[in-house]
Amino acid sequence: MRVLTVNPGSSSLKVSLLDAGDTVLAEDSGGGHEMAGLVADMPRPDAIGVRFVHGGTDFTEPVRVDGKVAGRLRELADLAPLHQPASLHALDEITGVLPDVPAVACFDTAFHATLPEAAATYAIPLEWRERYGLRRYGFHGLSFSYAVRRAGQMLGADPAALRMVVCHLGAGASLCAVSQGRSVDTTMGFTPLEGLVMASRAGSIDPGIPLWLIKHGIRASEVGNALERDSGLRGLAGTGDMRRVRERAAGGDATALAALDVYHHRLRACAAAMTASLGGLDALVFTGGIGEHDPAVRARLAEDLSYLGTSVDPDRNAGADGDTEITAGGAAVRTLVVAAREDLEIAEGVRRCLGKEPLPDAAR
Repeated sequence: MRVLTVNPGSSSLKVSLLDAGDTVLAEDSGGGHEMAGLVADMPRPDAIGVRFVHGGTDFTEPVRVDGKVAGRLRELADLAPLHQPASLHALDEITGVLPDVPAVACFDTAFHATLPEAAATYAIPLEWRERYGLRRYGFHGLSFSYAVRRAGQMLGADPAALRMVVCHLGAGASLCAVSQGRSVDTTMGFTPLEGLVMASRAGSIDPGIPLWLIKHGIRASEVGNALERDSGLRGLAGTGDMRRVRERAAGGDATALAALDVYHHRLRACAAAMTASLGGLDALVFTGGIGEHDPAVRARLAEDLSYLGTSVDPDRNAGADGDTEITAGGAAVRTLVVAAREDLEIAEGVRRCLGKEPLPDAAR
C-alpha cells in the first residue's frame, strides 16, 4: 500500500509518499497549505494519513475519515487551537485533490490512551472533569510510538521488555515513560503547555500565576498568548532557538547561561519523575530536533541521571547522526538517539486501519 503522509504544523506542512517497504518515493514541504502544488508531481497514493494533534477520548487509534469523523474532529479543535485547524485544513485540501483515495486520521494523543487513571486524572472537581473532559491527554504520541519501536529494533529486544524514558525535545518538548511498550506517564497534559521548558511555551508553572495576572487586569487572551508564544527559552533568553542560546552561552552571556540552567533543571526533574513511574530504567531515548542534534543536552541529562546508571560515550555522542547508540562502555542504562519519523508511524497506522478493508478501485 502506497501511503501519502500529511503532517501539518501550525504554520507548516510536510508531505511524504512512502511505498509498501517505507521507502520515501517523494516528499515536499511548504509554509502554507498549498496541497495541490505539493502533490502534483507525486505518484498517486493508495491511501492518505493525516496527523492530528488531538483525538480527545473519542479516537484512541487511527480512524478512517468520513463525514461523522470529520465533524467530531472539528468539535475537538477547541482542545488544540493552534494545530487542529491546520490539520482540518490539510485534510480538506488533500481530500479535495484526491477525493477517491481513502483518508485516515492518526493522532498524537492516541499513544497515551493507555495512561493509568492515576496518571491521567487531575485533582480538580469531578463536575469539571466529567463536563469538560479535563484530564491528561499527552502529545507527541506518533513520535513516541515510532521511537519505542525503533529503539527495540536497535537494541534487539522486545520493547515490551524494556522500561524506557523517551525524550522528544524540539520547539515543543515532552517526555514519556514507557512500560511494556505502552505509555504510563508523560509530561504534557490537557494541553501542550504543561511540562518541560520549550522554545516559546512556559511548561509547568504555578496555576495561580495566570489567575493572579487576570485578577490584576491582564486579559485572559493575553496571558494565554504569552504562555504559548513568549515564554520558555524565548521568555528566558529572548530567543526560542536553542542553537542561538547555546552560542551565546558559549560566549559567556549570563542570560543564556541562566536559561540553560532553567531548561535543564526542569528536564532533569521531569525525567526523574518518569523513571519513578517506571520503577527503574533500561533505556533513555532522544528524538526530536534538539534531541537528535544537540550533544550537550544529551550529555548533561545523562550526567544528571547518572545515579540511575546513565552515561554516554563522548565521541559517539558528539558524532551521532541518525539512529545511533551513544551508551558509554559499562553503563547500566542504554542511551539511544532515534531520528524522528512520524511519517513512518502515520503510514503504519494507515495500513493497520485499512488492512482489512478493500481499497476502492480508484486507489488500486
